[in-house]
Amino acid sequence: MELPSPKGFLYSVARANIKYPDRYDMALIYSKKPAQAAGVFTTNQIKAAPVKICIKRIKSGIAQALILNSGNANACTGQKGIEDAMLITEKVAEKINTNKEYVFPLSTGVIGLSMPMDRILPALDELVSNIGKVNPSDVASAIMTTDTFPKLTFRQIEADHKIVTILGICKGAGMICPNMATMLCTILTDASIESELIKESLQDAVRDSFNSITVDGDMSTNDTVLMLANGEAGSKKIVKNSSVWKLFRRSLNELCLDLAQMIVKDAEGGTKFVTITVTGARTSSDAKRVAKSVANSLLVKTALYGGDPNWGRIIAAAGYSDVPVKEEKIEIFINGICLFEKGLPTMKEEELKSAIKQREIDILINLNVGKSSAKVFTNDLSEEYVRINSAYRT
Repeated sequence: MELPSPKGFLYSVARANIKYPDRYDMALIYSKKPAQAAGVFTTNQIKAAPVKICIKRIKSGIAQALILNSGNANACTGQKGIEDAMLITEKVAEKINTNKEYVFPLSTGVIGLSMPMDRILPALDELVSNIGKVNPSDVASAIMTTDTFPKLTFRQIEADHKIVTILGICKGAGMICPNMATMLCTILTDASIESELIKESLQDAVRDSFNSITVDGDMSTNDTVLMLANGEAGSKKIVKNSSVWKLFRRSLNELCLDLAQMIVKDAEGGTKFVTITVTGARTSSDAKRVAKSVANSLLVKTALYGGDPNWGRIIAAAGYSDVPVKEEKIEIFINGICLFEKGLPTMKEEELKSAIKQREIDILINLNVGKSSAKVFTNDLSEEYVRINSAYRT
């Protein structure tokens, strides 16, 4: 079933044959009028050309069109990469009659290859002529790389007797690690809200969603989350600390968490969805560092894949997290079964063997040194992950 789209947004896809022949690999998201906008980007020091352009343009707080492509990251391509990305946005701006500064490029795919401009530029005509002829799910499909399914979801709230829609579209399956995870994400809403409030709301939502997942511990050069609000729902402007603002933020948090969990559930080669909860930490930052340490441990991931109830790998990863912990206070539970407490194993591994074979695994680590907690979502590691990534370019 097709998801509802926020009012005033139109969509298009085209075939540019960037990496594979005869597949939709370019997409355009167009707002009928300039929208308030905010973004969050990779913290990797090596940033792709489109990310550099987006970081500059988002300072205006206004966007009207997003042009996305899969198959080529346009990263580590030098000045030519910048020029190519800017030319694409300029051509799109001309065709839709808007300011080029309001057009934002997003790319995903192979690093280090120049954009095939001889194929991309002609595809822009098809892209613009198709505006309004496709659905958001077509955009989600066009930006997939190793993803096995398109990722999108929505939330709706009531504001001033008007229905306000928030729609999220993203891609991601591998090279996933905070901050941020390897992904492209666009969030669209017909709410009326200023860019500064969007920025504040988005940063909070990203912290507990896209910055709380890890598939393989690798951070991309292209991570981008852009949010646009065009006000087309017709409701009053959302103001800070109002009841509508609180509802909007809660809905945005839920939407981002849904998308983030979709990424982990589609992890390259993954067979299990794993929630790691750390409680009893001195600070939430400490809790998250311990959770990430466990989530990124290759030994933990392979044990989960093999159905091995090896809690020793979990406590070892907690111990090298650089967070002060006390062995005699730590408690470890997997799917509700206590495996370690008061500095000693509980000898319940046999009890866990059937539970750890389930598709969803919950790991709880209680440090018992404070009152703060955090969650991180991850997956196991299989031979299929190696196969996918050993042949990514070939």
